[in-house]
Amino acid sequence: MRSMLSILLIFSGLNPKSYAQLPLVPRPSPPQLAWHETEFYLFFHFGPNTFTNLEWGHGTETEDLFNPTELDCDQWCRIAKQAGAKGVIITAKHHDGFCLWPSKFSQHTVRESKWRDGKGDVLQELAGAARRHGLKLGFYLSPWDRNHPQYGTPEYNEVYAQTLTELLTGYGELFEIWWDGANGEGPNGKRQVYDFHRFEKIAAQLQPNAVIFSDIGPGCRWAGNEQGRILTETNWGTLDTAGFHRGAGGPPTDTLNQGNVNGAHWIPAECDVSIRPGWFYHAEEDNKVKSSEQLFDIYLNSVGRGANLILNVPPDRRGKIHAQDSAALVAFGKKVRESLDDNLLRSGKTRVGISRNYTLPDPLMGNMVDGDRSTYESMQTRSAELPFVQFDFPRKLKFNTLVLREHIAAGQRVGAFKVEIKEGKAWREVSRSKTIGARRILSFPEVEARAIRVTMLQFKDIPGINEVELYRF
Repeated sequence: MRSMLSILLIFSGLNPKSYAQLPLVPRPSPPQLAWHETEFYLFFHFGPNTFTNLEWGHGTETEDLFNPTELDCDQWCRIAKQAGAKGVIITAKHHDGFCLWPSKFSQHTVRESKWRDGKGDVLQELAGAARRHGLKLGFYLSPWDRNHPQYGTPEYNEVYAQTLTELLTGYGELFEIWWDGANGEGPNGKRQVYDFHRFEKIAAQLQPNAVIFSDIGPGCRWAGNEQGRILTETNWGTLDTAGFHRGAGGPPTDTLNQGNVNGAHWIPAECDVSIRPGWFYHAEEDNKVKSSEQLFDIYLNSVGRGANLILNVPPDRRGKIHAQDSAALVAFGKKVRESLDDNLLRSGKTRVGISRNYTLPDPLMGNMVDGDRSTYESMQTRSAELPFVQFDFPRKLKFNTLVLREHIAAGQRVGAFKVEIKEGKAWREVSRSKTIGARRILSFPEVEARAIRVTMLQFKDIPGINEVELYRF
């Protein structure tokens, strides 16, 4: 049901004619927009390292080491859903070269192991579980291979291309393909010169809706750290990639974290972090799992700053998510739902705001509080003042968190904004921040007021806002 809350929009600021002279800002593609909607998903690091207690395998491990006794991908996906994740990504092949599926282009796979009598396929089991639980699916395929005898030769690019093709054609639609620039020595002591241009073309042809992750995208970028955070209040979805490449030649970490304000390409940030100190399962870390409170703080500083969050949760040697990880994830999911499910702006009635002889037409009243990210308000200017949106409540409300969603389908435009509450006839500033982007969760000391106003202080083009939400937690 459409909210009866009235919204006061004041269209003011720059002369509208000045906007015609501004260049169009980069915009996300349809697959990138769908990726933004995914927001939070789990990463599963799983393979021989799970059984050797290593983080980086040597590539010489015997295949029989891989033998999960109770592999249960449905359990992984149930926990992912309870945590609020919308997708899962798995290390189909890590640096050790071991393939979790029976690849035709390697002799170091589940086919050579005792697990499932050599007839198993972890990826097939995960793909089926993801479909059953309504989760999106993605794969990590390490370009580095410490096992394959052709690694370090031109022929390996053909091997990798064929291996990639297997993944992109055998398991249904993917939402993300995860690459890093890892490039160490192979069995022959040589490093590989990767043909990433070819690999990107294969991905675009076979999985056109999949977003490619790497230091330079082209779909989304590494956020420059493994803390799972945007470290400042600035996060632009745009990035310049000219002169950079994956791995050691990527953009500086602070640039990856903040993006480029006038970047040429839409390559938004993805924050990665593990729920444990390591990325693969280690029994000695069972008591070092991040708490639900820590995970929530990470969430606020990643998803809450316009990035996506990929949280690594490594299955144990049974092939299950450990009870410690499960408990933290379930509690985290509950905390997110309880904190961000009751938008105070969608309850109650209030009068329609009128300013400068402008009345918001009734059909548009709910565009920023309707829960529909396809609707938005364009805050076009009509005078010399800055554009703002004001909400008047029928009674005083207590709140401490504001959520804004920018209409990023038209690009990211807002560079700074402030939040004020009305005390009597005066306005008092309670917080200010930088970019908005896909989602901005801004917390401040709890206040009580009958009106709140959000003013855009800096913007590259006419601001467009999808949603405004208000919470107390």
